[in-house]
Amino acid sequence: MFSTEEFAILCSEECYEAVKSNIERKPTDIALDRRVPHASVVATQVKNLQKARTKLPSYFAVQAIVPTLAYEQSSSEKAALRKPLEGDSVLDLTCGLGVDAYALSKRFRRVVTIERDEMVAAVARENFRRLGADNIEVVCSSAEDFVARCSDHFDWCFADPDRRGARGEKLVRLEACSPDVVALMPALRRLADRVCIKCSPLFDVDEALRLFDDCSVECVSLGGEAKEVNIYIGDMEPHTLTAVAIGMGEYSCRAEERGGAGWSGVPSDFSRYRYIVLPDVALQHTRMVAAAFEGQCDVWSNGGVALSEMRPEGVLGRCFEVEAIYNIDNAFKRVVKGMKAEIYRRDFPMSNSEICKRYRCSEGGTEKWCFTTVGTNLLAIKFN
Repeated sequence: MFSTEEFAILCSEECYEAVKSNIERKPTDIALDRRVPHASVVATQVKNLQKARTKLPSYFAVQAIVPTLAYEQSSSEKAALRKPLEGDSVLDLTCGLGVDAYALSKRFRRVVTIERDEMVAAVARENFRRLGADNIEVVCSSAEDFVARCSDHFDWCFADPDRRGARGEKLVRLEACSPDVVALMPALRRLADRVCIKCSPLFDVDEALRLFDDCSVECVSLGGEAKEVNIYIGDMEPHTLTAVAIGMGEYSCRAEERGGAGWSGVPSDFSRYRYIVLPDVALQHTRMVAAAFEGQCDVWSNGGVALSEMRPEGVLGRCFEVEAIYNIDNAFKRVVKGMKAEIYRRDFPMSNSEICKRYRCSEGGTEKWCFTTVGTNLLAIKFN
């Protein structure tokens, strides 16, 4: 994080103009340019803003101050903006860079956001000023201390607990994160009508259902990558699971209904299938693949692929036309020997490098192959 002197430089008009005029340059060139005032500080900001251009477009547009660590830990704006929270007032227990607080400011009249680090709080205040978010109040305090002394009541309480351990290791269990929202929950329910907890994308949705009896859970993905698991308490119907693929759609069902009609039977002949679907990671993480694809595709496992004779409509996943389906046997080596292809794996016992070594192929090229398991069958599916 910045020293007091560095922060003063970052807030100066001179530094702002230097960043603005050098925003498209290579940071390494800026750092060595004696004509640039405070070249090292400007170079670091340009580097972080260039990275933030897609993830945090509003922050990039106003040339917000972006500390390296805070950027790495921040939400993407797209994920922050799609949370279904709205009302008059909201308490954000974990400010950080302030991306979630800024998104909440668009749906609430009043946002109170808590940050325990004085410098991070100062950076957040300056960024909210640049963003024009004048309905956000930044309070420098620990979440635990603020909750203990707060007498206000909020429509919502939001928390994104710090998932780093004392040695920098990544934490997943909520009880191990800071603040410990499990321990704080009785107090949070007194402060707010509803609570939203943002968790690691690795967090097990069934663990959320175990921890909180009246919660609903969603997994959010963007570009095929799981971004966050959100727990909602006191809002939606309890035990509702939702998979959200931003830009694609969403699917919901009750936790106990995830199995649908069950997994498909294993066919003796796969040649009838014309389409392959790679289920979105949000569906896989919530274990709703069988329910979501029921009636449209055959599926055999939560982590595998879906196959269909007809092109499925409205499913959460990427759909491709099948060119050929091969059983992986000794003869298969002759089919792929020397090929270059984009390799996908779904429920397959070998890594990409092991596949390439065993079958004498390599990654790259324009062909697409998916290696998967259906029952006891190891399959290679060529698609486009």
